[in-house]
Amino acid sequence: MKTRIALAVTTLFALVAGMLMVMQPAHAATGFYVSGGKLYDANGNPFVMRGVSHAHTWYPSQTGSFANIKALGANTVRVVLSSGDRWTRNTPSDVANVVSLCKANRLICVLEVHDTTGYGEDSAAVPLSKAVDYWLSLADVLNGQERYVIINLGNEPYGNQNYGTWTTDTIDALMRLRAAGFHHTLMVDAPNWGQDWTFTMRDNASKVFDADRNTIFSIHMYGVFDTAAEITDYLGRFRTAGLPIVVGEFGDRHSDGDVDEDTIMSYSQANGIGYLGWSWSGNGGGVEYLDMVTNFNPSQLTSWGQRIFNGANGIKQTAKEATVYLANPPTGTPTGLPTGTPTTRPTSSTLPPAAGCTASYAITGQWPGGFQAEVKVTPSGSLPLRGWTVSWSFANGQKVTQFWNANVASLGAEVTARNVQHNGTVPVGTSASFGFLGTWTGTNSVPTLRCSG
Repeated sequence: MKTRIALAVTTLFALVAGMLMVMQPAHAATGFYVSGGKLYDANGNPFVMRGVSHAHTWYPSQTGSFANIKALGANTVRVVLSSGDRWTRNTPSDVANVVSLCKANRLICVLEVHDTTGYGEDSAAVPLSKAVDYWLSLADVLNGQERYVIINLGNEPYGNQNYGTWTTDTIDALMRLRAAGFHHTLMVDAPNWGQDWTFTMRDNASKVFDADRNTIFSIHMYGVFDTAAEITDYLGRFRTAGLPIVVGEFGDRHSDGDVDEDTIMSYSQANGIGYLGWSWSGNGGGVEYLDMVTNFNPSQLTSWGQRIFNGANGIKQTAKEATVYLANPPTGTPTGLPTGTPTTRPTSSTLPPAAGCTASYAITGQWPGGFQAEVKVTPSGSLPLRGWTVSWSFANGQKVTQFWNANVASLGAEVTARNVQHNGTVPVGTSASFGFLGTWTGTNSVPTLRCSG
């Protein structure tokens, strides 16, 4: 959205609305994960976001807002941060304090970098790659917080110009974080100031999700979404495709149109879709009506604040606290997924039995310092594979440098390969294969493979 926050300086900042890289490792789902188009918390329970955005980076002294947002019923707060490219950088110690405030108030923390807003159209905005640089600088703060933190890569990363590389740029950003060992659920915003009126995110979401299956998509709904038909069609297409979607920002009105917030909230509630309203307080530049409370005072709810917190399908009526904050989580659910389990593993006991598989590893070419290998995956029982994962540990310091026909991730000696879309289904009596190039020194022994379907 455009022009939202008045900074506490002489200038009002008008904010506009708005590989060879290794792929996602199959790791222990120690935090949030996605399965069947839904978000689950670390206890294996569905989690539906109900919360608001808070402009922390411009109002860093308003730390009491976390408790006040919680007191009005929210289970999530989306926190605005800056990488330092446009505004004052939020330091690691500041971000650590934000996370501690979320946890102290039993809120799930969605952290977002705002400096990307409107890239390609706003000359002051920075690309997603700069946001990734910022997240990497926070690795020591964020790693280990996967149960409480979701990373929103960059706010509204393209405006209405030069957004054609949204898909590749988003995948590259996801892969850089995964390669660096980030295991959090990652949230990606749509282009077109977050409103995706060109359907760039909608039509390419499956490509992004195939690259990283612990990703959720965020649509910002302002004037583009002023009718029930537009809202239900957009969100419905994600639900039909089994892709996770959240309304990452919305208001009750805006300079570009009268938002149909009633449909956003009712449809989201009926379909288990999260929503995060914009914003708690501090808006300026002509959109002060988007404040939910006046001057950060929770006892002074605006009409928009009354609507989103206390209205039909509002936060107070529908929010459920994440079970990671409960002393006794609901019975019959796991308290964590086993080590080595992909983050996309469903937890329902009603799923059909898993298919088994075996995998073979062959060095098909070798030269000083380098080699080529092929791995074949074969069903081991009477059921076809509907997706597979192969993992191994290199014993002699080998490294994967290039791969094909699989999504491959390396973390130290550990390597994990997952099927891509075209070779995930493997009928009994047949095999799927993938290959890679690697480096070696001294010894290039064949590892022992672990295969799961």
